[in-house]
Amino acid sequence: MRTTQQFSITLTNEMADMVRSRVASGAYASESEVIREGLRALNERDKALESWLSNTAAPALDALRNNPDSGRSSKQIRAAIRAEK
Repeated sequence: MRTTQQFSITLTNEMADMVRSRVASGAYASESEVIREGLRALNERDKALESWLSNTAAPALDALRNNPDSGRSSKQIRAAIRAEK
């Protein structure tokens, strides 16, 4: 059984230039390798977002729904962000 499949894709000129540039720089051996790496990065980003939504955003929303008085104003949030820097 084949472990790969061939696709034909259409890219904008800008994206095609980016792919060619990465190959020409020697960072990648082929155009396919550039596309595969891009898909891996997209998959990792999606996993990270899903993890954040499940582990951070949803629990925070649940906590706020259970105790609306625990919410913070945008002014308080900005101050907390400034304090972290």
